Amino acid sequence: MLRTLFYLITFVPWTLFVIFTGLPISFVSESVLHSYSRFWAMVSLKLAGVKVVVKGRENLPSEGAVVYMPNHQSNFDILALFVSLPGHFRWLAKEELFHIPLFGFTMRRSGYIPVDRSNRKKSVESMRYAIERIAQGNSVVIFPEGTRSPDGHLKEFKAGSFTLAIQAQVPIIPIAVTGSRDVMPKHSRWIRGGVITVTIFPAVQTAGRSVQERNTLLQEVRDPIEAVVEKALQS
Repeated sequence: MLRTLFYLITFVPWTLFVIFTGLPISFVSESVLHSYSRFWAMVSLKLAGVKVVVKGRENLPSEGAVVYMPNHQSNFDILALFVSLPGHFRWLAKEELFHIPLFGFTMRRSGYIPVDRSNRKKSVESMRYAIERIAQGNSVVIFPEGTRSPDGHLKEFKAGSFTLAIQAQVPIIPIAVTGSRDVMPKHSRWIRGGVITVTIFPAVQTAGRSVQERNTLLQEVRDPIEAVVEKALQS
């Protein structure tokens, strides 16, 4: 309880400070704003008493755009991924977040992409925009489950994420995030310190593959993530 209280009274003003000071930066450079956001995440993790361990950095490509696909167990996944993944990348995030005053505007200024899964037309438009950004050399992060898992087990992966990767013809980097649910599970108000492990797997190639192969591609991405997530849940 004390940790949660401390986090709230420090994280909220810290985040507001970053938003207000980050807005002017957004009119200068998206990449600088992204670095600033990474710094925000680093400080936020320290305030929560959370350490991030990264495994498999050698599997990250040295150049070119990719689609990062991590599992999703906690709001702390976002902070952990910010400090774990290199370079400048964009997030595909649910549209409701973009309606939050100031925060949503800053997300748009950062080049993040809203996705409204309740509206098929808007969802398709978002995917097309994401493909355009990838074609420009920008990597993106997509949670293929679409939302946080309540029990830690992998939820069903959304096929649309894999259609996007195939149409963009860029590699998919599967990522397993474990430990974040112990820090703060879905629907919980309490924060516990701990260790979040981010495991990065070798790229799954999409070059030359068709949309008809997306279910096979989905399984190739899901299998290594599921193996690590299930092992962590059993330990």
